[in-house]
Parts: sequence; C-alpha cells; structure tokens
Amino acid sequence: MKVSIVYWSGTGNTEMMANAVKEGAESAGAEVELLSVAEASADVLDSDVLLFGCPAMGSEELEDSEFEPFFSSVESSLKGKKVGLFGSYDWGDGEWMRIWQERVEAAGGVMVADGLICNNTPDDDALAECRELGEKAAK
Repeated sequence: MKVSIVYWSGTGNTEMMANAVKEGAESAGAEVELLSVAEASADVLDSDVLLFGCPAMGSEELEDSEFEPFFSSVESSLKGKKVGLFGSYDWGDGEWMRIWQERVEAAGGVMVADGLICNNTPDDDALAECRELGEKAAK
C-alpha cells in the first residue's frame, strides 16, 4: 500500500500534523511518501491513498499561491481514490475543511475519514488523531 502525503505549512503546525500522519501510516505497514506541495507532482495520483494537508488561510480557504493551484490540478483525477484531509486553523469554525471535503466528494474521491482539523499548534491529542488518520489510510 502506497500512501502519498502532500502538505503546505506556513507556521509548522500542518507540517507537524503531516509528520504524525506519516508515523501512523508507516506503523500500519504502508510505504509513505511525504512531500511539501512545492515538491509534489501529479505522480502522487499513482498512490493507493492521497492525504492532503493545508491550513486555513484568509477567510477560511486553502493557501492560494502553491497549495490551491496544485490541488486544483489533481482534483478532477480523484474519482475512486481514497483521500484524507487535515490542517490547522487559528480562527473560524472549520468551514474551509468542510468545503474542501465537499470538493473531494464532488470529484468522486472516497474520504478515509472526515477532514481532521486542529486549532493552532497540535497538542498530544491532535497528534494522536493525526496518527490514527495515517493508520486508517493505510488499511
């Protein structure tokens, strides 16, 4: 089972989440590729599972200079793919995650779990949830 994790992080919070997701997937036996969005290409679509991480930006939206263009470029190819989403936020109520999940589902992606959000720096509980997401993705 190959799992690709593609993320963008400005403060390091979403990167911390991505690393915990990776730990969980590896502990469940998956081959894991962890990539910042700047390193990612459409080749990630060859993976069995795609996990995307991006914090809420602006008025609860995906980061728009790197992450949104990348996600938009692969979005139409998500049909039938197992997908997981995660990210941190500082304000709002998680609307960006609900919208993002709706986009994945509208494209035909199969969510491995509801989008995972954490307020600011992930604490031990949030990191445990990230590892659980990785484990679920690897099964």
